Amino acid sequence: MAINDEGEIRELLGAPRRIAVVGASPNPARPSNGVLAFLIAQGHNVIAVNPGHAGKTIHGAPVVATLADVEPPAEIVDIFRNSDAAGAAVDDAIVHGAKAVWMQIGVVNEAAAKRADAAGLMVVMDRCPKVEIPRLGLLR
Repeated sequence: MAINDEGEIRELLGAPRRIAVVGASPNPARPSNGVLAFLIAQGHNVIAVNPGHAGKTIHGAPVVATLADVEPPAEIVDIFRNSDAAGAAVDDAIVHGAKAVWMQIGVVNEAAAKRADAAGLMVVMDRCPKVEIPRLGLLR
């Protein structure tokens, strides 16, 4: 169910996308901060999701409180939550109408991945687009 095929990941990341980063942090020491900045630099339309910082910006990206506040819907929901909390973020992505969920390195939730797959979403787990984009030669 989780995408392991490089061709599918290349297709997912190969064109600019609207990406919601759930758990984005304004703290430069947090991995989500660096990944958000990288995705913006790669030409993606990024929206940060963090209820504690809603109404602000991170690297110029607007911050909203919930995924439901992302309009129009994001194509990819990039999840920076622990593995247990990722399930709720995946469920929100399904309701949101996302085309893909991306669980970051160290984030594995098989039950949530099955729900997303059953709903027709592409699922990537335990990977990072900041790693995959250069590895696949997709730097812009």
